[in-house]
Amino acid sequence: MSYLGRMFICSTRHQIKCCYNPRILSNSANLSFVAEEVRSPGAISNNINGKTYDGNKGHVLSQSSASGSDSGDHRTLKFKSDVSNGPGLKDFIVNSAVNTVEVEVVPYVQKLALNGLGRKVYFEVYGCQMNVNDTEVIWSILRDVGYAKTNSMHEADVILVITCAIREGAETKVWNKLSHFKALKKAREKRTDKLQLKIGILGCMAERLKHQLLEKEQAVDVIAGPDSYKDLPRLLSLTDNNQTAVNVLLSLDETYADVVPVRLNEDSVTAFVSIMRGCDNMCTYCIVPFTRGRERSRPIASILEEIRSLSGQGVKEVTLLGQNVNSYRDMSVINHYGSLPPDVETNLAKGFKTVYKKKKGGLRFADLLDQVSRIDPEMRIRFTSPHPKDFPDEVLKLIRDRGNICSNLHMPAQSGNSAVLERMRRGYTREAYLDLIRHVRELVPGVTLSSDFICGFCGETDEEFEDTLSLMSEVKYNVAYLFAYSLREKTTAHRRFVDDVPPEVKQQRLVRMMSLFRREAEKLNQAQIGQQQLVLVEGPSKRSLKDMAGRNDGNIKVIFPAEMIPESEDSQELKSIKPGDYVVVQINSANSQVLKGTPLYHSSLSKFVSSEYTHLFEAAFTMV
Repeated sequence: MSYLGRMFICSTRHQIKCCYNPRILSNSANLSFVAEEVRSPGAISNNINGKTYDGNKGHVLSQSSASGSDSGDHRTLKFKSDVSNGPGLKDFIVNSAVNTVEVEVVPYVQKLALNGLGRKVYFEVYGCQMNVNDTEVIWSILRDVGYAKTNSMHEADVILVITCAIREGAETKVWNKLSHFKALKKAREKRTDKLQLKIGILGCMAERLKHQLLEKEQAVDVIAGPDSYKDLPRLLSLTDNNQTAVNVLLSLDETYADVVPVRLNEDSVTAFVSIMRGCDNMCTYCIVPFTRGRERSRPIASILEEIRSLSGQGVKEVTLLGQNVNSYRDMSVINHYGSLPPDVETNLAKGFKTVYKKKKGGLRFADLLDQVSRIDPEMRIRFTSPHPKDFPDEVLKLIRDRGNICSNLHMPAQSGNSAVLERMRRGYTREAYLDLIRHVRELVPGVTLSSDFICGFCGETDEEFEDTLSLMSEVKYNVAYLFAYSLREKTTAHRRFVDDVPPEVKQQRLVRMMSLFRREAEKLNQAQIGQQQLVLVEGPSKRSLKDMAGRNDGNIKVIFPAEMIPESEDSQELKSIKPGDYVVVQINSANSQVLKGTPLYHSSLSKFVSSEYTHLFEAAFTMV
């Protein structure tokens, strides 16, 4: 049955509403004949548009011919004309369930109000490298609308705090800092020669604790989640009327691929490039899926364009970033050469599983890594933070064969006990992890490893913790990030488990982990004494301007004197050392954190890699 037929039949079952709308009254006479037809007990059909409908069942009974009467056609046309300007269903029914939808009127923000007008922004950044990259995206957005950047919070008109929610300690730092910012804001209110200070809380903590921030910190003007940075100009404009502006909506597709980040330190020879956002792994202890949302990858074209631009600016090392960086999968180029067919699953490392179905099709991380490494053979490529499950052989072989992809892998274990790993929902056992480590070292000789470990997770016994220590002793990591477990609201662990390991026990276990790691890392670093390593110079040492600091392929800091050295291995001409140079350094001493050595000569990445391959070939030939 047509909508009109249903409308008038419905009107016979309810009391007709008195209506004082002139527009409705003017049409009521014209509509009355239809109502009368429907009210008639014998009327079981209606003729509309030349079709006869069963008024009770809505079925077409017959269709009139084209030679229908002129009066019928005229009546139909007149009916259509009158009904188009007539009342709605709710105007005919008393106590109708059809409610008027109230649409909130949002005040139109004038384009001029979005302009920063030279207001100075100060950034306070906490947390991981992803937050550093996010800050560069934020600065790009604000700079484009007229804001300026300052390195002094006392000179700032806007203070933006980019926050981390991964652990309680990071949030505690922000709460303490907010007290200081609140005092600055009150002091600014007394001044008439300055704009009123605005304070914004951005990032993961903003999404997780938006209600507490609004209730506890009355000084906060803007609260913006990780996916709402493009909305910052509007949010800041709303604060001009002393409103608190909030946008913490998560997105399924926001990657900021169309925003070119503006580096906070334009003189740095290293840079971070975000290639994907969010995480689908749903580890029970982790808040990231709830603060940054589902995984989505940037289109490969925008990534390559950004890295080419960085290469042109003289950047010598790029770190690809993502919460699960090696699960990158660009579905925007399904037909691109090298991409998987839509029905082919992405490979996982042997013995690993996921809580979600294996993903199909698209350009994978190995494809991206291949294309990125071809942009500039003199640019080092790193990536973080990966998940061990996403290290198939094609990724490992590419790292082995491509000289500018650093042989330094982050392999977060989190625990060395299979039962704890199961509770963490990591998707692997201790045995599978150790098998992967052995496989990695077979395929990538000389690889350096780093890892994450958590002690004191829900229900962790002394015996289970001992398994973590034994794993660390067996694998021997060059770098490790060690933490006592911190329960996070919204996580699966918060809902299902009990944080039953006492704080003092967590701290004792953390101390033991740190002590073990330092002993093993010192042994690994001391084993490098006497080696000649290629170091990318980052700048003067923080402890002495007489020394320079840089990092080797394994991402270990190397300190050496800032002196004139030959411009190449065979040259007699001396050249000073500056940031961005590749320098061959002979390692003379080491501790668990730093290598120290003597600079020998300037080199290039491609030359040094080529000479290393030559030495390996000669050594193998000698053995034969």
